[in-house]
Amino acid sequence: MEPRSFAAWLCLLGVVVMRNAGPVQGNGSPQLPLASFQDANGDWHLERVNDLGESRRGLIERRRKRSQDQVKLVQDEVKVWPMPVSLKHGRGALSLDRKRFSFEVSEGSAVPDTLAQAFSRYSDIIFGQHFSISASPLARTLVKLVVTLGSLDEELQYGVDESYKLDIPDSSRENVAHLAAPTVYGALRGLETFSQLATFSFESKSMQINKTPYIIKDFPRFPYRGLLVDTARHYQPISSIKRILDSMAHSKLNVLHWHIVDEQSFPLEIPSYPSLWKGAYSYAERYTLDDAREIVRYARLRGINVMPEVDMPGHAASWGVGYPDLWPSPDCLMPLDVSKNITFDVINGIFQDFKSVFPFKFAHLGGDEVNMDCWTQTHHIRSWLIHNNFTTKDAYADFVTRAQDIALNHGFEPVNWEETFYSFPSKLRNKTVVHNWLNGGTCQKAVKLGFRCIMSDQAFWYLDHLDAAWHGFYNTEPLHNITDAHERSLVIGGEVCMWGETADASNVMQTIWPRAAAAAERLWSAFNVTKHGHKRAVQRLQHFRCLLNKRGIAAAPVLEGSEYYYFGRASPTEPGPCFEQ
Repeated sequence: MEPRSFAAWLCLLGVVVMRNAGPVQGNGSPQLPLASFQDANGDWHLERVNDLGESRRGLIERRRKRSQDQVKLVQDEVKVWPMPVSLKHGRGALSLDRKRFSFEVSEGSAVPDTLAQAFSRYSDIIFGQHFSISASPLARTLVKLVVTLGSLDEELQYGVDESYKLDIPDSSRENVAHLAAPTVYGALRGLETFSQLATFSFESKSMQINKTPYIIKDFPRFPYRGLLVDTARHYQPISSIKRILDSMAHSKLNVLHWHIVDEQSFPLEIPSYPSLWKGAYSYAERYTLDDAREIVRYARLRGINVMPEVDMPGHAASWGVGYPDLWPSPDCLMPLDVSKNITFDVINGIFQDFKSVFPFKFAHLGGDEVNMDCWTQTHHIRSWLIHNNFTTKDAYADFVTRAQDIALNHGFEPVNWEETFYSFPSKLRNKTVVHNWLNGGTCQKAVKLGFRCIMSDQAFWYLDHLDAAWHGFYNTEPLHNITDAHERSLVIGGEVCMWGETADASNVMQTIWPRAAAAAERLWSAFNVTKHGHKRAVQRLQHFRCLLNKRGIAAAPVLEGSEYYYFGRASPTEPGPCFEQ
């Protein structure tokens, strides 16, 4: 054997071992295995290969070709997320010139403050992508988008009409686009769609809308489209919460479920019981009531309601830092003491203070994962149980329903985790919304008994589960196995959950996105869009992920590695274009 061939044979033989026992990189990911390749000059080289046996050079060449094909495909399809109910387009194109383009309301109408701020915000979004001055704009330029509102009312509440109709002319007609919506919040959704149609042309060095004319008619499939953010396991600065709200608006999510308090910390000021926030992690990791008002205000301007959650009676050890009487005993910190009136006085004070901050009709009362051992192990609670002829399950039901009555008395309709439904469905108040998280069939069972339901199946819609794939978020159907029309109407929507045990301001955005967007399309778009599954949505989601990154929202890759690996909070594994990841 020639030395060169013998060396090559040894290299190839070594691949078998190295492919099965690759070293680990500094970030914890295994390095790509080694293989030998012969170059054009006949020289042999060791190079790392992927699971397909490709060298880096081979991978780059394949990606270059695939990228060219994909860019053409992306250019050929309309890139809107979530996909509207009805979208018709042509083959024309219009330029947008920042110096000439304007957002306006129809003649004779006042401009609601919510819409005025949205005009400014979307102007910055559209024209802030690049800084080139148009060198050769298209012959036709769109000069304005005129918004016509059915109502100037800016009240945001559950069930607000978010529908809109967007008409963008072609290059041979008038140079004015029209957006019609019955409410300000429908107009916000239409502005988001309009902003996603505007792209930068490096040929004309101007913003353009391609494939004109457009006729878009759109409305959400579900009225409740939520994202849970947990500020108890890790404190999220107000700036981080605002960025989350910005990102939610881009995918038309409309409820921030603010899981404010848990056993680890109580960061929110409650003026009626000012020692409660002694349970915060630190003096600096707190929210004043005015901070909460600012978050609600910021959310409303983006068409997003804020639903507060104060979990009880479990997950509540932090309450007793400021008020130790809320603990069953110093050695047994939760559930909250069910036998004392002070417990319910504090709950009443919390909701009394919430009335001036949270206008949303729903408030979340938790009720999950209640271990009642502390109640049976504490003498005075055990005596109370005996005196009232209560089992611990009776006490659990008594606690939850008393808390529900307090919330109802303050104008809030209670949302509770599904354990309450499975434990004592006949005792839950009629206005209860059952929040599914454990079992996929919970909503089906809840609506049969006349309860409304929110779907958050942990197997598919928990963002802290990094092994929960984005395609699982996309393919999960809230109305699965529910056929009766009235029962289907009781499933008010769904919610993805960003629990905070392993997420803080440093990584929360790329943990949420783009997987939350997959659920957002399921909740907004018509079923005939999503019923075909995730494969038809891959390239649009890749584009939306890149759009988020352009807008300053850290969104992780859709695809990890060279092929379809679906993980949350992934990092790019190879050099390549954004649309490839």
